[in-house]
Amino acid sequence: MVSRIKVVNDVGELVTIFHAADGEVKRKLLLDLSTGWITLNDIESKYGAAGKRALHYLDKIKMIESQWMTGERGPEKAYHTYYTNVQINLMGTMEELADIIYATTMSENDLEGYENQIRGMITPPEGVFIGEAAEKLAISQTLLRGIIRRSSILNLKGYKIEISDDIG
Repeated sequence: MVSRIKVVNDVGELVTIFHAADGEVKRKLLLDLSTGWITLNDIESKYGAAGKRALHYLDKIKMIESQWMTGERGPEKAYHTYYTNVQINLMGTMEELADIIYATTMSENDLEGYENQIRGMITPPEGVFIGEAAEKLAISQTLLRGIIRRSSILNLKGYKIEISDDIG
């Protein structure tokens, strides 16, 4: 097995690291994925829709890899953790840290509220610029980046916020 290290050197990446296993389903799925290749069918059978959402989040934050495997049902996409270790080495201002801690610890309801507001600003396929969204929400770009990193439905591509593609 190849040993790969995820190096976290941006304070905003802490949001993704802390939410990679922030619930029972995500935690168990992450552990399962770290021990072997698992198909989407097996994940849905074991964890239901919550497992598929957790897999989508882990894919969004680039913590997993996929490959096609041949099984009893024919070719199926299987997933496995990409990294075997995480190294955290970062420095940020107190303002950035406060925003990241808030984005990490906000309730699911607060997160959903922000997601809904941001989705309302997005015009497919262009998306919405992060500066424009932060201004309309009256929050810092650091906090907005943390919210996007935590979200399963939003992606940041360059300076534009877009709706995530579904996994599968």
